[in-house]
This record gives sequence, C-alpha cells and structure tokens, in this order.
Amino acid sequence: MSSNYLNHELVKSDEPFLYEMLYQALYVPEGGIPYERNIIENPELAKYVKDWGKEHDFGLISVKEENDQKIGAIWIRLLIGQEKGYGYINNTTPELTFALLPEYRNQGLGTQLLQQFLDQLAQKGYVSISLSVDPESHACRLYRRFGFEGTGIISGTSMTMLKTFK
Repeated sequence: MSSNYLNHELVKSDEPFLYEMLYQALYVPEGGIPYERNIIENPELAKYVKDWGKEHDFGLISVKEENDQKIGAIWIRLLIGQEKGYGYINNTTPELTFALLPEYRNQGLGTQLLQQFLDQLAQKGYVSISLSVDPESHACRLYRRFGFEGTGIISGTSMTMLKTFK
C-alpha cells in the first residue's frame, strides 16, 4: 500500500470501527436516500461484526501512517447455521465485507487493500471466500477484476459472488 497508509490485522478493539465500515459497505444507488444509521443494529447485519475475534475471523484495517486515523477495513467471517449471511455458499466458505470511508474511495486504496488481503488469504490456505453485492455497485466491477464470479444466487437485489483460490 502507499507509504501514507498501513494495514494491520484487525483486533477486538477495532469492533466499533467495523460497525462503521459495515454501514459504509451498504450499497445506496446514486441519488438514493442513505439508510438510517441504526440499520447496522439489525441482527441480520450486526452478525457480520458482533463479538469480533471469533475463531475464524480475520481481517485488515487500513490507517493513515501519520496519525493512525482508520480509513477502511476488509474482513471475513464464517457465518453458518442460523447465522448464515447474505453471501452464504456453504459451511466452509467465509463471507467478505469491505469498505472505505467515502473520502478515501476512488484513489486506488481499496484495490491495494483488497490485493493485500487476498494475497494473505491465499498464503493462509483459504480455498474460497464469498460476498453479496448489488450488481449496480462500483464494487461489483472491482470484485470481478479480482476473480470473483457470480454464483447465480440472488438475495433481494444483490448477487452472491465467489472467489476461489488456486
């Protein structure tokens, strides 16, 4: 990543920022009305962050080097059984969540963070990860560039994508 930004492994104390990133990850179409902030308290969304640091949780947080300001995060969580998420594939494929604060988007920072994260997952021996994304979102094109493929599974207006590590 740029010398102005550093990525660190997520820890339990990052959980409040993960909730902010969860909110930022929610797709709002151009000109659409943003969600109320308390939407992330909904159990269907909160499960992506609540009690961060479980056995299969892994992620990176991006911070400005000069002042440690948190600007973005990317993480996976294995959501199975009653906790199945929107991008559920199977009981061994963790789901990805990824966001940057709006003022840091479209500068290449997200691309660099995603690349570093995927490289680390490959080194750790992950077989695959999944996510749920609105096909109209700019993020959808980014995920396709990194080898995520649509699975045909649709949840509401979002599709599930799968990245397989070779």
